[in-house]
Amino acid sequence: MTRLIAFLALLLAAPVMAQDQLPPAPYAYRQLEDPAQEEKAQALMETLRCLKCQSQSIADSDASMAGDMRNQVRQRIKAGEEPEAIRAWLVERYGDYVSYKPELTTLTWPLFAAPLVLLLLALLLLRKRFVRRPDAPAGEQA
Repeated sequence: MTRLIAFLALLLAAPVMAQDQLPPAPYAYRQLEDPAQEEKAQALMETLRCLKCQSQSIADSDASMAGDMRNQVRQRIKAGEEPEAIRAWLVERYGDYVSYKPELTTLTWPLFAAPLVLLLLALLLLRKRFVRRPDAPAGEQA
C-alpha cells in the first residue's frame, strides 16, 4: 500500500519536476546583437516586475518566469515592436501589477486619489486642532 502511495505521489510530482528541466528561452540570458535594440529592451525590462519575486525587475531576477518574460521582450523588440506596446501586452496578459509605472485607469484612480484625500483630511484636522477661536479665552485652544 505504501508503494502505491509513493508511486502516485511521484506520478503527480512529475509535471512539477518537468518545469525545472526545460531549457531557458533563447533570449533569457543572451543579449540582442543590435546595441540600440538591447538598450530599448533593457530599459523596458527595468520597469517590469517579476511576478514570482515581486521585489525585483525582470532584468534583475533569476526566476524562470522572469527569463521567459525577458525572452518575450527581446523577441518583440527584435521584431520591431515598440516598448510601450510590449508593456501594454504584458499588462493585458499579467495585470497592472507587472508594471512599475502604473497607468491611471478607472480601476487604479483610487490608488492615486487616496493619498491626496488623506493629506487634505489631515490638514483639515490639524488646522482645527491648532487654530484658536477668536471668542475662546487666552488659555484655551479648540
